[in-house]
Amino acid sequence: MNHSTPEPKPVHLAVYDTFADWETGHTTAYLARAGRQIRTVGPTRESVTTIGGVRIQPDLALDELRPEDSSLLILTGADLWDTGDDLAPFARKARAFLDAGVPVAAICGGTAGLAREGLLDDRAHTSAVSFYLAATGYKGGERYVDADAVTDGNLITAGPTEPVAFAREVFGLLGVYEGEVLDAWYRLFHDSDPEAYAVLEKAGQ
Repeated sequence: MNHSTPEPKPVHLAVYDTFADWETGHTTAYLARAGRQIRTVGPTRESVTTIGGVRIQPDLALDELRPEDSSLLILTGADLWDTGDDLAPFARKARAFLDAGVPVAAICGGTAGLAREGLLDDRAHTSAVSFYLAATGYKGGERYVDADAVTDGNLITAGPTEPVAFAREVFGLLGVYEGEVLDAWYRLFHDSDPEAYAVLEKAGQ
């Protein structure tokens, strides 16, 4: 009998024009190093250009993405979240993921997209600042938490200046790093703590 652990489902990274490059680099790099497959999903399969001028060819289009084929949807920040409804379909996809019990992690402008979709009305969350989300007209202001990053069930949120805390929450939710290894990873990249490096070396990370 074969009792081998099944391969984890891919992590899906939303990509679109004006995607903020710096916000998910720690997350995707260390998920990949831990053996997780990263697949990019765009509005279509046409290439997109990040805010840093990097062109990305999406692996699949948004309408091809199904929650049951994924372990996590990451909604990256982008200027387009605040200039119209171009990215609203990604927030609707996030609703489908959460309804199916599949995690969603949103950073920066992605949190505003979730707010407009009503997904933050009843969940603890954070963002850049509270009044940024308040401007969306959402009803979840009382659930706003002034923290680096917040996990509520299957939903992670963070502001644009907290890519390391965002990654920490993703790793913890997916069980990629745990306990003192997760803490050491955060201290190394957030605080440049040299003692944390020794913990990671000992753990083979």
